[in-house]
Amino acid sequence: MNLYIMSMLLFSMSLGTMITVSSSHWFMAWMGLELNTLAIIPLLSKTHHPRATEATTKYFLTQSVASALLLFATMLNASYTGEWTIINMQTPIPTIMLMIALMIKLAVAPFHLWLTDMIQGLNLMECLIVLTWQKLAPMALLIQTSPEMNPTLITSLGVLSMLIGGWGGLNQPHLRKIMAFSSIAHLGWMIIVMPYLPSLTMLNLLVYLLLTTSIFLMMMTLLMNNMNKMASSWMKNLPLFSMMTIMLMSLGGLPPMSGFIPKWMILEELVKQNMMSLATLAITSTLLSLFFYLRLSYVTSLTTSPSPLNSKLMWRLKLNPNLFTASIIIMSTMLLPILPSTMDLM
Repeated sequence: MNLYIMSMLLFSMSLGTMITVSSSHWFMAWMGLELNTLAIIPLLSKTHHPRATEATTKYFLTQSVASALLLFATMLNASYTGEWTIINMQTPIPTIMLMIALMIKLAVAPFHLWLTDMIQGLNLMECLIVLTWQKLAPMALLIQTSPEMNPTLITSLGVLSMLIGGWGGLNQPHLRKIMAFSSIAHLGWMIIVMPYLPSLTMLNLLVYLLLTTSIFLMMMTLLMNNMNKMASSWMKNLPLFSMMTIMLMSLGGLPPMSGFIPKWMILEELVKQNMMSLATLAITSTLLSLFFYLRLSYVTSLTTSPSPLNSKLMWRLKLNPNLFTASIIIMSTMLLPILPSTMDLM
């Protein structure tokens, strides 16, 4: 793809997200979502491969249905209340329709099947964009409208996402699908605490963005997209490969890494709300996700893949991570000491 076209599409995608996040009018928010969707469609289909075309088509159809449902819900709410402001969702039926539309865009269970199907047809950079940047605009709208939504329904969807995200990644050999199910599970953690303390949802989203970005940057640097290539990546860049195990443990939420912060704070908030059964269920679902993170860590650290090469290192490849990758990795593992300052900012 031409560099100027690529820069224009990336600018349009970023502009659409910024318009949605900063708007207080439903029509402007919908316009930002549409601009974002129309800009990312050429980026997803630029490889001219049948699987990329199929993934782009699935993404386009799903996002179009969600955008149409969102616009219909806001129009219905405007006909009842006479206002288009985002924080004025007071009628039950449009509120439920709006929540379903945002859940489809976020790929929250049970509206998650499109994400796990399409993610396999994209390259790693496109997967990174879909799993990180594309979550910002719908999550911003969901946080703004969460006080008007039914907390029991939101909590039920969050618990279902955590369970499906944990079960779905158990037997997956492809890293992209594992990261997709990891995204579904993390979204479940964000959603269960949203009706009670939205600042914790934003903290969880920030940590999730850091962890997912660092994992994908390491995968792109080490040129791996399945478990077999992951097991043989120790010959490419051994220090970066060693950090992969620590990053996976951080993604699973083990202390003292950064991934432990949001889970710890969310469980504390659930206990304060006298929701002990929900906290217990959240911990149980975390064990499912932790199992496939440990499975990946076992492949990276405790097994040696058979190699036909005589050389121990692939000296022909220059796979040196840049400064941005190193900075993201450090933040993804060492944020726990500055937790009090982070909570004061939130």
